[in-house]
Amino acid sequence: MNLSPPPEPPTPNLITLARWMAGHFSNYQQAFEDPKSFAHIHIYFRPLPFEFFAGIGFYSEQVYDYDMWRPYRQGVHRLVNQGDSIYIENYGLKDALLYAGAAREPDILKTITPDCLERRYHCSMIFYREGDRFIGGVEPGNQCLIERHGCLTYLVSQVEATENTWISIDQGLDINTHEQVWGSTFGPLLFEKWESFADEVPVIR
Repeated sequence: MNLSPPPEPPTPNLITLARWMAGHFSNYQQAFEDPKSFAHIHIYFRPLPFEFFAGIGFYSEQVYDYDMWRPYRQGVHRLVNQGDSIYIENYGLKDALLYAGAAREPDILKTITPDCLERRYHCSMIFYREGDRFIGGVEPGNQCLIERHGCLTYLVSQVEATENTWISIDQGLDINTHEQVWGSTFGPLLFEKWESFADEVPVIR
């Protein structure tokens, strides 16, 4: 896979977002208080070495607590400066299950290379700093298309990130009727950081 040119040196906001993202998050409290509406989910954002993107990037996994070795979502992400915002390119993994557990096992993480990736065009996220939080959403245009239940949908994704929390909601809307086909119907997922990987974010001067 041919990557786009290396990004410009990161801004302070980009570095802050990267350090806040780097970690293991869990919605245990939410799932414990309302188990009928929310499963217990773990999200991992594991920093990649500088050489991978010639910049700051992550491997991510989302897994149910009862099935830690079979992620329901995996991805690779590159953080790029974009004026007053931070643009996060999203990549899928060919044969993704080969890399299951890479967020917890460094030996598996090392096997991921740029050749393993496929760019998810129109599915990048754009984040803005708002005080002590970052607000993000999928790039405009309703072109991040996902087929579910035999229906073509577009992704609507919203995120709020702080130093110790990650709040997110993903929904798929029918491209013709704009009615919800999949995703949360009980509100956003509320994650708390259980472990920080901030020290693994590359230092770029």
